Amino acid sequence: MTVAKTAFRAALIAGASLLITAGAASAQTSSPDDAAARIAALEAQLQALQKQVSDLKAATTKDAKAAQSATTVSMANGRPTFSTGDGAFSASIRGFFQADAARYDQRPAGPLATDFRRGSFGDATENDRVRDLSDGVNVRRARLGVEGKVFGAFDYNMVYDFGGSGTEEAGKISSAWLQYSGLPVKVRAGFYPHPTSLEDAASFTGSLFPERASVAETVRGLAGGDGRATIGVFHSGERWNFSAAVTGNTVTTQTFDEQLGAVGRFSVVPFKGDGWLVHTGVNTNLVIHPAKGGPDVAATGGAISNLRLRDRPELRVDGARLIDTGNIDADSLTAIGLEFGAMRKNVFVQAEYFDIKVKRRSSTLPDPKFNGWYVQAGWTLTGEARRYSTATAGFDAPRPAKPFDLKKGNWGAIELAARYSNFDLDYLAGPAGSSPVAGAIRGGEQNILSLGVNWYLNSVVSLSAAYRNVEVDRLSPGGTAFVAGSTPPAGAQVGQDLDIWSVRTQYVF
Repeated sequence: MTVAKTAFRAALIAGASLLITAGAASAQTSSPDDAAARIAALEAQLQALQKQVSDLKAATTKDAKAAQSATTVSMANGRPTFSTGDGAFSASIRGFFQADAARYDQRPAGPLATDFRRGSFGDATENDRVRDLSDGVNVRRARLGVEGKVFGAFDYNMVYDFGGSGTEEAGKISSAWLQYSGLPVKVRAGFYPHPTSLEDAASFTGSLFPERASVAETVRGLAGGDGRATIGVFHSGERWNFSAAVTGNTVTTQTFDEQLGAVGRFSVVPFKGDGWLVHTGVNTNLVIHPAKGGPDVAATGGAISNLRLRDRPELRVDGARLIDTGNIDADSLTAIGLEFGAMRKNVFVQAEYFDIKVKRRSSTLPDPKFNGWYVQAGWTLTGEARRYSTATAGFDAPRPAKPFDLKKGNWGAIELAARYSNFDLDYLAGPAGSSPVAGAIRGGEQNILSLGVNWYLNSVVSLSAAYRNVEVDRLSPGGTAFVAGSTPPAGAQVGQDLDIWSVRTQYVF
């Protein structure tokens, strides 16, 4: 209702009151016939005024409904958004495109009989490739989707991945979920990557390096990750964040019985000041019941339920994995992570430690344990700070104060980055040249030093370049663990040292 319409309505009501009052006073001093005529005239005027008030109410209601149903269109940061005037309904089109180019600098390849460098267990292609990792270009992500609100209290997100991820995978659903946000605790259900750690809390478009630290990426895939069937809750305050979820399989995985997992995370900002803060947290990722690999026949002791930990050297232009535990027939898995982060203006540091324990199924062999950690830091030369929010409890990319514009002499935001990561997938590995003891797992230990620079031209376009020094220490278990006829002698070194140079271009709206 406008101010003018409100004032007009008040004036009509006031006028009607004055007419009635005046008519009553006049009736007291007039003859009976004159008084009756005056009263009749006043009643007619009053009815006319009441009709005008009713018409005004109807017009005002119609205008209000029209304002609520009016659709607005905006293009903030290049993102098309459609919404109703009252904000109860909205739809934003989202797009993500990332392309990587890389050069793998390693010693020349030799024959499999003498060059013992190997990749994943039982994978002939990887065993062959790791001796000469493929230089080239890869579409890491190409995604398109929509997100928004329904009836104000519901949020939704639907994103489809058209392929990439280092092996040019087939298209698949990245996320498809509905969330009720009408309570302090938000409830979300569908297929989506529930946050599993501090590294996972940052969006994949705003992480410090093109790929997450190896141990964080592996833990993410245990009970979280893109397209995972999940029902979860989120809650946060001014200085704390809590989330928890129950998870199943991913949309591309079909098993006899789905995996049952759980993810939980709690963080707090104990210290905070003008332009600085400290983050601490703990997370847990559980595989309560691994997926079964076949029919669960009691007479055979139940179906095998394998778990496997492996990862690439923090880049996916070549998809080969250099560390790998192989399949472990497991009853459950528990991963506990500790989080630390700190930021002061345009400098930030972040670190996590993960302890992973696997409980074997129906076995007298010892239960294996693994661990990994990383520490990374960023310094924005142009002065912008990384963005931290307790709603996500993570550090996201800085936003350029002055978008790139050569005519104005603006260069956007430039950030220097460094990281050191360790991921140890060995258990009772033993010394070089020896045969493994019972229950041993020779998955390998991977250490990576990464240096990089990120150039955020604006809030949509960014470029990054990185150098990685990779060291993999891994012993052969012997036998036919890799591929029959190509497994090096037990205790032989099957790891390697190499350097990787990479560049990423990114367009996100």
